[in-house]
Amino acid sequence: MSQFDRFLATFFDWEIIRDFLPALGQGFVITCELMVSIVVSGLALGLLLAVARTFRVRAVNAAIVVYVDALRALPPLVLILLAYFGLPNVGIGLSGFTVVWLVLTLVLAAFAEEIFWAGILSVRQGQWEAARSTGLGFLQTLVYVVLPQAVRLTLPPLTNRTIAITKNTALGTVVGVGEILNQATTAQSFVGNASPLMAGAIAYIALFVPVVVLGRWLETRYSWRKA
Repeated sequence: MSQFDRFLATFFDWEIIRDFLPALGQGFVITCELMVSIVVSGLALGLLLAVARTFRVRAVNAAIVVYVDALRALPPLVLILLAYFGLPNVGIGLSGFTVVWLVLTLVLAAFAEEIFWAGILSVRQGQWEAARSTGLGFLQTLVYVVLPQAVRLTLPPLTNRTIAITKNTALGTVVGVGEILNQATTAQSFVGNASPLMAGAIAYIALFVPVVVLGRWLETRYSWRKA
């Protein structure tokens, strides 16, 4: 057997890949569920926190800043392990899926809050004053005038950060979540062959390349210089 044939047998054994395709498909579905739930809840929480900061309540703003700085500084893996193995000691037992969703949601929210807040601050003060002069209240000005501009400005960096955070769904394998990497490594341990891992890598490409392409389109469509 030549070296190239040995390489193919190690990484691209289609018979092994075919045998484990159902398990990898199940992992693909779980990864998609995690990704969608993290994006929706993380962006919503980040926007809510950014809006809360606009009210300029000192204690609230200080708490948000501490939360954001802490979540941006700590590695997600550390947070996942702390939550999964630590919370049961205080009577809070969460499934691996819930822990990964919760941790990555909080991490994404921390980054999203800073991005949304930067977008809000980038809207000129004259926009606020002009809206208020027409009789709009503070909340009406924020919702109808400021946020539409701020969200448009933040779409490119927000999309890039969202992609970076959601790729961390692979960390779910350390707490037994049956996502793509977990299924691939389990299959690899059974057969002693790297082909399931290669199939898992292909599954990640199939999942995230469209997301990356969408992010690139959004970055071009809503770039800062066009705002």
